[in-house]
Amino acid sequence: MTKKSGQSKAAADKLVKSIRRKTRQTYSSEEKIRIVLAGLRGEESISALCRREGIAEGQYYSWSKEFLEAGKRRLSGDTARQATSPEVKNLRSESLALKECVADLTLENRLLKKSMTDSGEYEE
Repeated sequence: MTKKSGQSKAAADKLVKSIRRKTRQTYSSEEKIRIVLAGLRGEESISALCRREGIAEGQYYSWSKEFLEAGKRRLSGDTARQATSPEVKNLRSESLALKECVADLTLENRLLKKSMTDSGEYEE
């Protein structure tokens, strides 16, 4: 009997964990920012804010740290945009096409100038 009750308790614990995982609330970035700014205003204590929002204090402090670090990076100009691989390939191919176009036009221009100077019509 003990073995059965131990197995059913383990199964029940597993079921409870899966339900908690599936019903866990996720916060959008706007909600996180709103909560962090409310805490930074200092109108109420952090513990009261966390109770009202239904989050752990540790979670609040993690969000707050991320928020402040992102602001610090942005203000220091550390936020160079990372181009994706397809974007880089497209830009490289476009650059190559433009370079070829410039080379063709330059060659054509030189040939025209040379033909004009040979016939005596054009002098620089």
